[in-house]
Amino acid sequence: MRVPYFAPTWGRSEERAVTRALRSGWITMGEEVRRFEAEIAARVKARHAVAPYMQDHTLLDGVQGQGQYVGTYIAWGVNNNGWWGEGEIKFFMDGDSKFPTICGTGTEDYFCGSYNFDRGGQYKEFCTPYSGLVQVIRPDGTYKSQQRFGLYRWHIMDPIRFDNDLRVTIQDLGWRQGGRYLPQQSDISSVCFWYQADPHAKFPKFPVWQQLEVN
Repeated sequence: MRVPYFAPTWGRSEERAVTRALRSGWITMGEEVRRFEAEIAARVKARHAVAPYMQDHTLLDGVQGQGQYVGTYIAWGVNNNGWWGEGEIKFFMDGDSKFPTICGTGTEDYFCGSYNFDRGGQYKEFCTPYSGLVQVIRPDGTYKSQQRFGLYRWHIMDPIRFDNDLRVTIQDLGWRQGGRYLPQQSDISSVCFWYQADPHAKFPKFPVWQQLEVN
């Protein structure tokens, strides 16, 4: 089997960065890593490059001007046992700071499911024009670690419009024993779509696809 390979973009600046990291004695931590994470966070307009423990996952941030939020697709990898979808989605718009204009009641509610997406003790996929749980990967059975989910929601019949700015986040929250909330450390990847009128904030340069490839 032939596997395509693409050499990374490599120059003097990359060589100097690697040398500085090696000489510092810090490979996965330290000043070079902090600088790199800050650059990544600035590129995606997020507060952090890696979501810290007990921090909401940022779906969309840095939107300035007038527009309409269309929706999102999320690939959600759960790394703990138990129910995982209690997190609230939050829409901060038009000057909101601590409290959002729109706050959801749970992950499965936002994606138009209920009762843990559970039918007969198993997660049940569904697909509708505007929302769905389109993918469930079940390596170890229901409510066991390493479940993987694909979810989408499109705000076509219920548009979310903003005049000045928009930020969208979602909590990574499940249940633990005793009916207590469990702040999770899931692997979450997401993409959002929105309409934007001029004038608007300058969009960052999008990285080349080789930089986005994960092996």
